[in-house]
Parts: sequence; structure tokens; C-alpha cells
Amino acid sequence: MNEDESLDLYGLHPADAHLEEVRSLLAAHTRREKRAQGDGDTELMKLCCVQLFNSGGLDEVLLIWEAKSASMDADCSIDIQLLCGSGLAPTKAYLASRCLPEADAALRRLLDAEEAGDFEGFSVEEYAAQHAAYYAP
Repeated sequence: MNEDESLDLYGLHPADAHLEEVRSLLAAHTRREKRAQGDGDTELMKLCCVQLFNSGGLDEVLLIWEAKSASMDADCSIDIQLLCGSGLAPTKAYLASRCLPEADAALRRLLDAEEAGDFEGFSVEEYAAQHAAYYAP
């Protein structure tokens, strides 16, 4: 499946019944990208992350982080803000509550990005609207 097919099939706001398919697609391309940079489709990975961001679930945070940290290309393609579909404060609290090295790494990166001003004026709704405009036909 490519980016256009995923967008046609799931849209930017997949139904709950389709979220597991989006997660599986993201996980598969993340594994490929980790194996060798360029083996995963980072544009499709980004779209999957946008779709999961729009679902607003905290359960998506570490999956999105794993995709973002799969390679340098993935890191550049997947914005740190995509971890925050539930909002910045809830995402930081969620990551701080996890006793996992990847949660610590994601939290440190979020805090660094926040300190650098990457979250100034951030709102979930506005960020989702930016992606809706980006993916509009």
C-alpha cells in the first residue's frame, strides 16, 4: 500500500475499526526502515502517524516514536508534534509514567523541542488542520 492508497482507504481520520490496520501498516514499514534506511516508505509512515495523531490516543505515542526513530529519514519526515494527538501536557505525563527507555528518550526529545520553541502556539486542532490542508487534493 502506498500513501495515496492509504489516504483513499482510511482518510485522515480513520474509523476506530481501521486503526489496527493503520498501526500494522506503520509497524511493518517501521521494521523495514529500521532494517535499512530507505526500505520503509517514510511518506506513508508519516501519513500513518498523522492518522494515529488524529485518533488522539495516548496508546499511539510510543508507536509513533518508534517510527520517528527508525532512521534519519524517518526522523526528518515525522514531526515530533505527531506524538501529541492528545495534547502536549497529557503526552508528557504519559511518557513520564512509563518505565521504558523509549519513553524516556521520547520525553527528552519532546522537552528539548518544547524548550527550542517547537510547541509555541501548538494546539491539536490547529496541527490537524495543517495536515488536512497538506493532504487536500
